[in-house]
Amino acid sequence: MIWDKAECMKREELKRVQLERLQQTVKRVYENVPFYKESFDRVGVKPEDIKSLEDIEKLPFTTKNDLRDHYPYGLFAVPMKDIVRVHASSGTTGKPVVVGYTSKDLDTWSDLIARVVTQAGVTADDVVQVALGYGLFTGGFGLHYGLEKAGATVVPASSGNTEKQIMLMKDFGTTVLVSTPSYALYIAEVAEKMGVDPKSLNLRLGLFGAEPWTEGMRRELESRLGIKATDNYGLSEIIGPGVAGECFHSDNGLHISEDHFIPEIIDPETGESLGFDQQGELVFTTITKEGFPVIRFRTKDLTKITEDPCACGRTTARMEKISGRADDMLIIRGVNVFPSQVESVLMEINGVEPYYQITLKKKGYLDDFEVAVEVSEDRFTDKFSELENLEREIASKLQSVLTIGPRIRLVEPGTIERSTGKAKRVFDYRKTS
Repeated sequence: MIWDKAECMKREELKRVQLERLQQTVKRVYENVPFYKESFDRVGVKPEDIKSLEDIEKLPFTTKNDLRDHYPYGLFAVPMKDIVRVHASSGTTGKPVVVGYTSKDLDTWSDLIARVVTQAGVTADDVVQVALGYGLFTGGFGLHYGLEKAGATVVPASSGNTEKQIMLMKDFGTTVLVSTPSYALYIAEVAEKMGVDPKSLNLRLGLFGAEPWTEGMRRELESRLGIKATDNYGLSEIIGPGVAGECFHSDNGLHISEDHFIPEIIDPETGESLGFDQQGELVFTTITKEGFPVIRFRTKDLTKITEDPCACGRTTARMEKISGRADDMLIIRGVNVFPSQVESVLMEINGVEPYYQITLKKKGYLDDFEVAVEVSEDRFTDKFSELENLEREIASKLQSVLTIGPRIRLVEPGTIERSTGKAKRVFDYRKTS
């Protein structure tokens, strides 16, 4: 089912719409946001210089630091009386990024979510449990109103209180779960401990996002919960969830709502524009937002994009699942390592749970690289030799993928802290040790 005919526009028509909306947005931010006027003037570009979509490369990038430097309302393009809601990022690494929405922005956001959930398979017959946080975080409220617009029955459970989540699923007949993938896995684990077979629930579909996750994690979620697990993508700086999502051909990538967001792929080191078919950093320009438009925002997320036709009939470009973040890349003994590489290896090894932690410290002048891995109940034993063999297997497979060998520390089942939101996997103490 297609939610909006714009999802099936011919590429030529889409590009015409994109250019028209880009020109309007560039003119509006130049006239209404001092930061953008100054940054455009600095590189010598005026709104009238944007004559083609390729001219977007003349515009300067916007970074998260730019948004934080203008906290809280410095990048709003409309007066505060026109802003009807604000959300904000977590601010765990500094000042939060504050985003504002006009009434029209909220309508747009709901429509975009309705697109994403419809293409994933949600219908008006579904009971959808939203186990994302409600509050300044965009996840809970963003999905909530779009699901209602799509006609689904919404259970606003929020995150946490996991045993109650499972009770609600049983009693309310929940058919769709919305959460982070790591929390969905924890829900399955708690259900099993409660004596509830997750597959006995009415769940049929999962809408997961807010953190990178591997295909191995998808298989684990589908196996443990008895569902089809789909990925969706968004970020507060752009609008929140609703930027892109998978259709029922989930191996084809996530459809981007290109009539609202212009995507680019750049080299994360040089900022040079790359072709869609090359792996690089994802950049977005919003072209319909009123309250908080952003120009060429560097997401730090790594992916590649294709314009090849999709079997579902949608013509929008699709992005691959995020493989990691440019700022998540760890340089360990001179080698580039992404946490997602570690997860992809562990998900293929029998006898370990999909819970791990990477700890980095300095030992003299060298990096000490440790991966703590949780052993599954059926593999956990008091036989030292068996655990030693498992440790060697993990170390060997990680060495072959990463080219450097971490120290493996096996831990008992249930030892690694579970998260109701985004899981924290990396603890880098090298600057303090």
